[in-house]
Amino acid sequence: MDTTDNTAKISNAMKITASLVFCVGLGLGLLTIASAAGVWVGFWDFRRGFVLLRAANDYGDIVLWISLGITVALAVGSQVLKIKDGSKILMMAATGTVIAYYIPASFRPGEGVNYPPIHDISTNLIAPPEFVDILPLRVDAANTVVYGGSDNMTHERLVQLTNEAYPDLVTRSYPEPFEEVFNKALAAVNELGWELVADAINEGRIEAIDTTFWFRFKDDIVIDIKRAGSETLVDARSLSRVGVGDVGANAIRLRNFFELI
Repeated sequence: MDTTDNTAKISNAMKITASLVFCVGLGLGLLTIASAAGVWVGFWDFRRGFVLLRAANDYGDIVLWISLGITVALAVGSQVLKIKDGSKILMMAATGTVIAYYIPASFRPGEGVNYPPIHDISTNLIAPPEFVDILPLRVDAANTVVYGGSDNMTHERLVQLTNEAYPDLVTRSYPEPFEEVFNKALAAVNELGWELVADAINEGRIEAIDTTFWFRFKDDIVIDIKRAGSETLVDARSLSRVGVGDVGANAIRLRNFFELI
């Protein structure tokens, strides 16, 4: 009887422990999601969202390793003591551990990826395309439209960092006529879901705004298209309104654009 009672007590303790692991993991996952979802629905601005996300990241590794250790201990204990419902106990703890790892990790850059602290990406580094119609929409933007004009940055330094991080982002040339390439670029803007601001075919210029999904950042894009001999040249520039670094978002945006034309 004593052995049976002790086993029952141990089983209950393991269930409680597994439940705590699950709840803590779930709580960490919800905090991570809430940091961005709150911005999306308008509960707070991106600054508060980043504070919450930073808290989730700061405690994430600690929670993960503790949860993993407890899960392993529960797995060993349930096998050694032949605990009834041991598989359910283990599943609950393992689920909490997976949540504690997967959701925060999905909001971080990939392992080994180091993005430079830049937020203005252009395929033409000598004479970047210039914004015209978007300028009145950026009156409250923290970042300047002057290429290399942000704090602690110069034109030359921005060119260097861009070349090092994104050597593939260069002026693209196409054999098709100007009008055909312009229309393809315009179709790509629409397909990517960007908000079209300017469609100036006579100037070979397209301007658009892309709003990021979670944190609702508005990044501005200008596309310059011109004829050069027998080819049509396309340059594009993507610029964040706020933030020092963009975690590669502007470069990824331009790559997605060029893939479509």
